[in-house]
Parts: sequence; structure tokens; C-alpha cells
Amino acid sequence: MFAFLLLFGYAGIGFSFDRQLYPIRQQGLPLRAGWFGEIGLGVAIGWAIAVFCVLPIVIFGGIVVHLSTTLASFGWLFADAAYFALAMLTLQIAFRGYPFQCAIRVIGELPAALMLSVLYGILNAWLPGASRTSMAVNIALGLLLAMAYLRTRALWLPWGIQFGWVASRALFFGLPINGIGSHSQVIQGDTLAPLGLTGGDFGLDGSWVAFAAMLLAMPFVYRATRDLSFQYNAPVLEPGGIPVDLDAASRRQHEAATRPDAPEVKPLVQILPAASPAPMPIARDIDGPQASGETGPDSAPVPEESQP
Repeated sequence: MFAFLLLFGYAGIGFSFDRQLYPIRQQGLPLRAGWFGEIGLGVAIGWAIAVFCVLPIVIFGGIVVHLSTTLASFGWLFADAAYFALAMLTLQIAFRGYPFQCAIRVIGELPAALMLSVLYGILNAWLPGASRTSMAVNIALGLLLAMAYLRTRALWLPWGIQFGWVASRALFFGLPINGIGSHSQVIQGDTLAPLGLTGGDFGLDGSWVAFAAMLLAMPFVYRATRDLSFQYNAPVLEPGGIPVDLDAASRRQHEAATRPDAPEVKPLVQILPAASPAPMPIARDIDGPQASGETGPDSAPVPEESQP
């Protein structure tokens, strides 16, 4: 229930103050393609970290396992798994959700990751039986989960990592979690290895082996999220210059090449009358009548002057 209160509380803050249209998705919970696979990848990484920490205990000491095969025990096993899933989701929303995103906007990614991770380690140091080692382990875990978020821009991967790390130790190996060893009703494990490997009654959260495992997991998570980082962290390329609709241009070229040719329209020609104009007079026609004393048809007679 606390997880949903945090989720919708931060959603209301983001919608009211940051004008977020999709506040739940922008907190790091987008239902994008492959989100379930990101959770599975995280669970596998958390499981691998737990196995890395358990193997030295088995080699240098051992684990005494007590099994309970009753039907009620298996029912509680599924209930405990659901409890861990909701508890880890609550931690992700609280430390890598809206507060982490606000800190990134204010002070940047690396300072925000360090600040929230140190805060997470300090809060876990208040638990009964905690030590400086457990504080260091939780700070390293916080940095690992912050890197998982920054590489994917979602909470699915860090949620899976922390769920796999915690649930596998409690439900499959029966080891204590932060000093509480009664999480699993099916398996109860008692470690026989040295305190530096087991963390004592506090669990693997108080061992230096877990601290080393968190540091070694960072380059592996970085490598495993290469494609996700390229997909969700690549800068958006904004084209410059004049926008051109290439589809429209190619469509116009296609239409111009495939449309039928329009018939040629010839200009109008003015037709002259059939009668040709009168020929121009020549010198013989002009001088001839004057020499013979005759007048031409178009010449008027000149009156003679009277004698006094």
C-alpha cells in the first residue's frame, strides 16, 4: 500500500508543479516495449550477485539448510515473494523515482546518484545490528541501482536487480535480510563460515564480499545495458535548414512522369483576304502619259492660263 501512496503522491506533485502529462510514466515506470524483459534481466543480475556471495560461504564453511515441505509453507513462500516485490518497488520509487529526477535537474546525474546512495546507506545504518560494512554495502548497492536507472531511464531494471538480490537470499537460501531471518517458511539456512563472509546475524548486507560483488557488478550492468542506453539515452537529432517534404516531392515527380501528355494548343493565325493589293507604280507608268500629252486616268486636267 505504501508503494501506491508514494507513486500516486509523486504523480500528483509532478502533475501539479512540473506540468507532467504522464506523471507515472515519467517517474520511471513506462509500459514500453521490452519492459518485462528488463525486469527479468535485473532479477538475473541480482540472483548472480547473491550466488557470488553465497559460494565463498559454501566453500569455506557451509550452510545448514532446514526444509519445510508443507502446503502452508509454500503458500507463505509466494506471499513473501509478493511482499519483497512491493517492498523493492517502494524503495525504487522513493530513492530513484521523482526525488532522484528532481535532484538530477538541480545538481546533475553523478552528484544526485551519490547523494541518494549515501542517504540510503545512512538510513539502513539505523537498523538493529547494522555496521559500517553494511552502510558501505548499501551505498554501493545504491550506486549500482542508480547506474541501472540512468542507463535505461526506467525503474524496471533496478527494481529487478534489488528484488533478485534480496528475494534469492531470503527465499532460496534462507539467509537473514537486514537482521531478519524468518522471511522464508520453506528454507532456513544457518551459515558456518567466518563472519567476514557471512555478515553474521545481519546477513550478507554486512559482509565485505557483498561490497566487492556490488563493485564487480557495475561494469557488467554497464555492458549489459549497452543497447538500452543507446535506445533511451541517444540525443535527439534536430534537423537544420529548411524543412523539405521528401515524400511530397517524390510524389510530384512520379505524377509528372506518369500523367498523359496534354494536346498541344496551336496559336490562332489570322488569314489575309484573297485579293492582293495593287502593285506599286513604276517609272514608265508615271512618265509615259506626260510625254505623249495624255493624262493618266488618275490625273486631273490642268486649266490653261488665259491671254490678255
